[in-house]
Amino acid sequence: MVIKVVKGNPTPEELAAALAVVQARAAVLASAPSGAPRVVDAWADPSRLAARTLPQPGPRAWARTYWPGRG
Repeated sequence: MVIKVVKGNPTPEELAAALAVVQARAAVLASAPSGAPRVVDAWADPSRLAARTLPQPGPRAWARTYWPGRG
């Protein structure tokens, strides 16, 4: 594995910390079974954005479009 710093000038401690994170992540991915389904965090799930309901038309619909969670 080759890692290249393309911007900035990290200290040896900063570079060691960044490499430790990269190595830990690689170790987790290497230990996972190859046929295991990939788990997607809820915050990254695109369906959570589609689950919102649109405001219903009416005399105060303009207010409900600007202030989510009201009306």
